Amino acid sequence: MNETQEELTRALVLHPDIRSDGQRRAAGPAYEEAVALAAALPHLEVVGGTVVRLPRPHPGMLFGSGKIQELAEWIKRDEIALVLIDGPVSPIQQRNLEKEWKCKVLDRTGLILEIFSDRAATREGVLQVEMAALSYQRTRLVRAWTHLERQRGGLGFVGGPGETQIEADRRAIDDQLVRLRRQLDKVVKTRNLHRAARAKVPFPIVALVGYTNAGKSTLFNRLTGADVMAKDMLFATLDPTMRSVKLPDGPEIILSDTVGFISDLPTELVAAFRATLEEVLAAQVILHVRDISHAESALQAADVRDILESLGTSKEVPMIEVWNKIDRVDEERRETLMNQAARSDNTMVLSAVTGEGLDELLATVSEALEGARVEETLELGFSDGKKRAWLFKKGFVLEERQTETGFEIDVRWTQKDSNQYKDV
Repeated sequence: MNETQEELTRALVLHPDIRSDGQRRAAGPAYEEAVALAAALPHLEVVGGTVVRLPRPHPGMLFGSGKIQELAEWIKRDEIALVLIDGPVSPIQQRNLEKEWKCKVLDRTGLILEIFSDRAATREGVLQVEMAALSYQRTRLVRAWTHLERQRGGLGFVGGPGETQIEADRRAIDDQLVRLRRQLDKVVKTRNLHRAARAKVPFPIVALVGYTNAGKSTLFNRLTGADVMAKDMLFATLDPTMRSVKLPDGPEIILSDTVGFISDLPTELVAAFRATLEEVLAAQVILHVRDISHAESALQAADVRDILESLGTSKEVPMIEVWNKIDRVDEERRETLMNQAARSDNTMVLSAVTGEGLDELLATVSEALEGARVEETLELGFSDGKKRAWLFKKGFVLEERQTETGFEIDVRWTQKDSNQYKDV
């Protein structure tokens, strides 16, 4: 076994399928997502997992005594160091399970925080994760508070070097939160200055949003030629990335790639990453990217819409649904999706990998930003020099012909441009 393998933490993934939960998701896809979440951490090795069906959660242990014993034998046999439970686990349940199983236990919120900490690249992202983690830890005084001593990425929830069982103290956490807020305020002020500088450049913002792993970063790279991390992995992108793109036959835009959304996103993270999603609030057009090949694409889309609504995005901002990964569906399903999209003005079907449908998407974005472009022929007299100069300055002129009384000018423009022309 090499050194890299020795450092891996052996993990077991459990998805509690609780019948009494009115919000429960289909167990199969939910479990697969949980495994994908665990796989997003490079220092974890998922050695097994299962769906655990429950009529209702046990208040002290989450699972029944028989299942606890069965899982304890599995954990001992496979030398599991960490059990990831895909759902909420109370501090008492966590402490009791760790005592029974003699290993670490992490719930869904803790795992997502760990991934966010591992991925955050900008100073603001790092600070936001620290604050979210501290808020999470504050409710769990039975847990060890080790992440401030960490010697590698992550929050220390899943073990690692330098781990000492220091009990979290509320006052210490609160002091740390105050310190982090001060640092974050300084970073946000700097970011606001950058945003103000961008605002002086009159480029509209087009924001990519979507469920995690929907293919936003792959689409972003395809459209911009950038080299944003784009892997078949949950939360591959955490910090906002922005690039300018010249639309064919349209304006120059700023394209913004954002953090992927996920169902049951911890409240602390929605608040902590609000600043990261500010570009969405400032966007003139939102592209909602969906993995249309995913079995729960519709449910994922509903989760995204709920989070956008909670962020306060304006209903007046045009939103285009981008059905991505069409290359992954069979021919019959593909034909059905194409027919559905054809009946909608704001749905596009494409593959960010093959490039299919990208031209149509860009044309739709251009129309959404400026309205549909039409060609017209205008007749101007020799005395209409100001109007003629304005048309050329705006780049609307396709062709000009001189007549006995003035000019015939072929233009291509939007209704908005036409209205402005009347006031020149």
